[in-house]
Amino acid sequence: MGGKFAVSVHILSLLATATDEWVSSEYLAGSININPVLVRKELINLREKGLVNSKEGKSGGSRLAKSAKDILMADIYRAVRDKDLLGKSINSPNPACPVGRQINQYLDDLYEESEKALVNSLARKTLAEFSAQF
Repeated sequence: MGGKFAVSVHILSLLATATDEWVSSEYLAGSININPVLVRKELINLREKGLVNSKEGKSGGSRLAKSAKDILMADIYRAVRDKDLLGKSINSPNPACPVGRQINQYLDDLYEESEKALVNSLARKTLAEFSAQF
């Protein structure tokens, strides 16, 4: 997830600085230093989540679907989140053990609480504020 978040933030930061221009996936890929196919894959996801508009053709490309001031870093996190931040409890501990029979529930609660803290922190910064650093 960390890689997808970083790539998506990079894409959106470039689009935020391009204002109303259509930016090609080749240009984005060159800045990120990854294959344009991977950029296009992320752009599809960002478009499905309402963060990016795309136009095909020679003068095509992508741009922000709304103002960078209206995109929270938490919105980007939610757009790329595909599984739990710290993982899921997948082990099957011994139910006869006082720790084992309860640990998965407590771990799940801890993971949920940690992710809420992360999202709350990301919700305090907009893409405009983040991209203004460049």
